Amino acid sequence: MNAMQTSRSSSPMYPVQAERRVSPRLLPIALALAVALSGCASMSPPSADLPQTPVPTAWSVGADSPVAATSLAQWWQRFNDPLLSTLVTQALQANTTVRSAQAALQQARALRDVKSANQLPTVSASGSALRSKSGSADAGNTFKAGFDASWEPDVFGGKRSALNATEADAQAAQASLADTQVSIAAEVAVTYMELRGLQARLAIARNNLASQTETLQITDWRVQAGLASSLDLEQARSARAQTNAQIPALQTSAAQAQHSLAVLTGQVPDALQATLAAAGPLPQAPAELALNIPADTLRQRPDVRAAEHRISAALARVSQAEAARYPGFQISGSLGLSALTLGSLTTAGTVANSLLGSVSIPLFDGGAARAQVRAQEAALEQSRISYQATVLTALKDVEDALVALRGDRERLTLLQAAADAAGNADLLARQRYSSGLIDFRSVLETQRTLLSTQDSVESTRASLSADHVRLYKALGGGWAPAANQAAL
Repeated sequence: MNAMQTSRSSSPMYPVQAERRVSPRLLPIALALAVALSGCASMSPPSADLPQTPVPTAWSVGADSPVAATSLAQWWQRFNDPLLSTLVTQALQANTTVRSAQAALQQARALRDVKSANQLPTVSASGSALRSKSGSADAGNTFKAGFDASWEPDVFGGKRSALNATEADAQAAQASLADTQVSIAAEVAVTYMELRGLQARLAIARNNLASQTETLQITDWRVQAGLASSLDLEQARSARAQTNAQIPALQTSAAQAQHSLAVLTGQVPDALQATLAAAGPLPQAPAELALNIPADTLRQRPDVRAAEHRISAALARVSQAEAARYPGFQISGSLGLSALTLGSLTTAGTVANSLLGSVSIPLFDGGAARAQVRAQEAALEQSRISYQATVLTALKDVEDALVALRGDRERLTLLQAAADAAGNADLLARQRYSSGLIDFRSVLETQRTLLSTQDSVESTRASLSADHVRLYKALGGGWAPAANQAAL
């Protein structure tokens, strides 16, 4: 059997190469020569430290004492709404975006395993049967069987760097999956709060419609008795029609929220219509919420973790590009049998074996290798800048959520007082109008004010609950590393 002769290029980028085939006896000399030729180049990688990003020691809005990060792993249970917990759990299992992120993680882990396998020797088996005839001679058969093996020593760490890069990619994919889970859980909760808020506003609109219908009847009686003008009657009809027109808009928005929840949980749009048709109370989060310090929050957020792993991957690829500038080595060999008949292959077959050591030294590539190193260094700088942007965005998310939470709390308190006063004013106005003590314009004004303030109260309640959800998301809640790994 002919010896298998396999040579390795230092990189597919290099158009010009010089290859030297050496015997096993001369292989140590070739290795020493290659090391000497590459000694003038630097193998020192860029710094692995994370970019300097200013992180405050505390949040601008006052917080209580720190709490362990794991307390926010399933924050949706703090709302004490079983249906909300069910929807979030179902979304984390069946949402298409989550499943796509899970597939991306599996792909990243498979690519890591490919690079890990490249560290080991490769062994293959082969067999062939040949029947040939030359001139007037009888046809003859030749049977061959053998094993081939090859190995590329990772002298300058190129393979190890490639493995480190794919390992960091896999860790970044896992963190990205966690970030997707955090986002989907928050989106389900916010949509659920929106639906309950719309249902509450729909009930308010219907109650006000009933009140305005009663006022319209009273006005009609007064017009028939000559105690009110037709103008009062038309104004009452107009006010009632305006309130009635709000109901279809609210019903449409509520139906769309139901459709969104169904799709988020991996179902067809109308799958949850029966489940969510009945109005339910708006979930309220506990008032007390202890916050981590900013540094702990950044360590908990999965998007920040993913950005860290991307820096590690980019750093490893810089080292891989550097290693590609140095000589490459390969050791290969074969062992086989050759015989004229299949039966004699294992008894009287001729044994053929070979051992080959080769080295490939890049001599001239027009600067492609150095350019590749610069390209990877630029990619590393992009990863560092992206990390800084992710950290700043994370800090902004928490600050925005805290400010919105504080503002909506104050707004809700004021609106509740306004709604109570508007309710009393509406009751007094209707009583006095029935007695003929005030004109109809006062009744219309108090009814409009009552409907507006009550609608604002329920909208702010829903916003307040959504603010809690956004704060949990900003703090990195909804994901536990151990549970995430165990689920895959």
